[in-house]
Amino acid sequence: MVVIGSGFGGLFATKALARADVDVTVVARTTHHLFQPLLYQVATGILSVGDIAPPTRLVLRKQKNAQVLLGDVESIDLARQTVTSRFLERETVTPFDSLIVAAGAGQSYFGNDHFAEFAPGMKTIDDALELRGRILGAFEQAELSEDPAEQRRLLTFVVVGAGPTGVELAGQIAELSHHTLRGAFRNIDPAAARVVLLDGAPDVLPVYGGKLSAKARQTLEKLGVEIQLNAMVTDVDATGLTVKDKDGTERRIESQCKVWSAGVSASPLGRRLAEQSGAEVDRAGRVLVNPDLSLPGHPNVFVIGDMMALDKLPGLAQVAMQGGKYAARQIVAGLAGHSPAERKPFKYFDKGSMATISRFSAVAKVGKLEISGFVGWVAWLGIHLLYLVGFSSKLSTLLSWATTFLTRGRNEMASTEQQVFARNAIDRLQRHTEEAERGSRGRRAAG
Repeated sequence: MVVIGSGFGGLFATKALARADVDVTVVARTTHHLFQPLLYQVATGILSVGDIAPPTRLVLRKQKNAQVLLGDVESIDLARQTVTSRFLERETVTPFDSLIVAAGAGQSYFGNDHFAEFAPGMKTIDDALELRGRILGAFEQAELSEDPAEQRRLLTFVVVGAGPTGVELAGQIAELSHHTLRGAFRNIDPAAARVVLLDGAPDVLPVYGGKLSAKARQTLEKLGVEIQLNAMVTDVDATGLTVKDKDGTERRIESQCKVWSAGVSASPLGRRLAEQSGAEVDRAGRVLVNPDLSLPGHPNVFVIGDMMALDKLPGLAQVAMQGGKYAARQIVAGLAGHSPAERKPFKYFDKGSMATISRFSAVAKVGKLEISGFVGWVAWLGIHLLYLVGFSSKLSTLLSWATTFLTRGRNEMASTEQQVFARNAIDRLQRHTEEAERGSRGRRAAG
């Protein structure tokens, strides 16, 4: 059988098949298993890449029935039951009897994909490292500038999307500027940085609602985060972004560093599967699966995690984990002679959701139980530590957290020349292009 993806769904499905009489081939586009909920801590210098991205081969090296192939899946042929992947110039065709598709999701710009050049999302290690370079690079550029207006633009950080990722990232940028970098510069005061959190919704963390949303907003504002709600981003460029308020008024925010965390879009593999099977997909490209997570008309093909649409289940790691284990059980049951008609529907056990806002403060919702503040923060630490893969990752993460939360220091503040200077060169080119276009329009108007 074949598993596509090494994220939560793919990894947990593979490990659940460790004792099954089946050969498992994991096809993944990266060499690591990514603990995506902690990416923002890599971006803001708290954790290292190795803490949250252990090599998949090492994670599965003791599982003798599992093989890992590196490659980007280009096509899935349901009729021939093959998966075609490519790594560099090498194409690999892998046959399957059963297939679990857990290719995850990417950032969605709601049809404005050109925003990505100036406001990257945060879905991969590369995204997090580039963002770290952008954040630290903005402070470095501001230190070199003698123009107050340019300094204000460089020290304005805008996070689009007030969901868990946006809230966590905005809080950490504020703590980074107000505490970690205090006294590190001579020409600027890092605490003067402006951190703006934008969202078209009327609440911060709208999925939590009520008291928890209000608590999150209050904590962010105490950190100095400027919250702008009912605000839709209509354009993004190298020097800032255009925002339309609820009353229809458009305004401009000058900003060097922008981050997009406002939406997700399922892997394109979902639409390819739908075209072959006749299945439907939702607006985010997720496949509407059967109650047993199988692809309509193909009981041996399971679509899980961020790629599946079923009963309005949220795009959480727990959904992917439980879906992966469930799909593995159905495959084992099939080996034992049970037919697909005997399968019981997938039932998601909601273990709650949580988001950290700042040091010693988080919000968590488990059923009707709502927790916030220090107790929520301790619960957040425990749950995330529990699901990190590997003892060494748990230990190094715990030590990094101790350094950050007890001393406000951060051990992972390095950014490479590639991350800082290449990005700035693109931004400078874009600014020069825009200035030239404005000058050309001005000359035509004058003529």
